[in-house]
Amino acid sequence: MKIQHCQALLAESLGNTVCCPPARSPCGITAASILQMARAYESDGTSFLTGEDPVNALAAFLYAFGWLHCGAASGLLMVQEKRALSCPFTGTFEPVPASQFVKRDEKTERYARLLDTALASVSPAPDPATPPHACAREILFISGVYLHHGRHRITSRHNEDALACFSYGHGWLDAGVQAGLFIIHANREIFTVD
Repeated sequence: MKIQHCQALLAESLGNTVCCPPARSPCGITAASILQMARAYESDGTSFLTGEDPVNALAAFLYAFGWLHCGAASGLLMVQEKRALSCPFTGTFEPVPASQFVKRDEKTERYARLLDTALASVSPAPDPATPPHACAREILFISGVYLHHGRHRITSRHNEDALACFSYGHGWLDAGVQAGLFIIHANREIFTVD
């Protein structure tokens, strides 16, 4: 998949997304924050792409998708057209130019460590008998799956796909932290919270 196609899928999804809870409720404020983060990273990715930085563009777009999909899965966001809730993992990503390989490989390794550290730094906050706890466990599972997929992509030398997996998984986890579903035990600075 071309990075430009990923950008178009993300823009379409964001254009069809609304917050579900009432705007001034705690859940509404959280939903708006998650949607705002996804839009901010879509904007950042577009700037990177325009500036001929496909590595950071790819990371930003997939991070935004992670935020968006976590928000939708948790019921805070709704994509009004089902076809607009696109999956960016429908194939492999087009390789970046050879001049970007060192940057790509460094960022891929760094993001693998970041996601691994993030997963080890949180635990579900809600009581185990509640639906929010199940949501937190699902987010941990999905983030872990994308960490595993990313590592597999590295061993098969698909580093663009690996970077996409790590960015996407971290987007899910960061959105879950923003939603209050996790207690941060360590490394607070790697999450998007104050």
